[in-house]
Amino acid sequence: MLISAVAYELFLEAQGLAEDRRSAAVGLFAGSVTFYVGDVLIDRMGGEGRKSMVGGQAAGVALAIVLGIVLDGIPESFVVGIDLLSGEGVSAAFIAAVFISNVPEAAAATSGLAKAGWARGRIYGLWASVTAVAGLSAAVGNGLMGDASPDAIAFVLSFAAGAILTMLADTMMPEAFEKGGKAAGLLTTFGFATAVLISSLD
Repeated sequence: MLISAVAYELFLEAQGLAEDRRSAAVGLFAGSVTFYVGDVLIDRMGGEGRKSMVGGQAAGVALAIVLGIVLDGIPESFVVGIDLLSGEGVSAAFIAAVFISNVPEAAAATSGLAKAGWARGRIYGLWASVTAVAGLSAAVGNGLMGDASPDAIAFVLSFAAGAILTMLADTMMPEAFEKGGKAAGLLTTFGFATAVLISSLD
């Protein structure tokens, strides 16, 4: 569903807004590279496997795990803030994609953190922090882009698209195939089709 959200709700919208198409293309690759570099740095700090359901998270690298999960969520939240600028509300397809993908992802990470020895209060604190940062990111996206040019908004939308697409390929897809086997391919297509249907009704 996030793949379709990137395709239909972010990048195509960015291309439609851009007066100079290069701003959307540059934003896409800038978002991808930014996420990649941030992810590599966080992994080196000890945040690798932060969303694993099997307990691979280490108790001593809490900051890296928090930063990693925040890194994954900021692009989505920023887009929500930008969408509110249109006055038409946030796309139902994008919200559905974010919600349906993040709930099982968060559940898997919570299970892994518990198996790694994290106390329940510490896990709640982690998700409270992530929620606060996501809300702040949406507010910043809404506040900063209010008077922005179409090319600037297109750059930010495509930047988020690049970051989300890189996150999917790096984090969610490998674990989906590792844990779900060949059914992951069918479920990916089903999720894409579901989001397209929601988008057409939006």
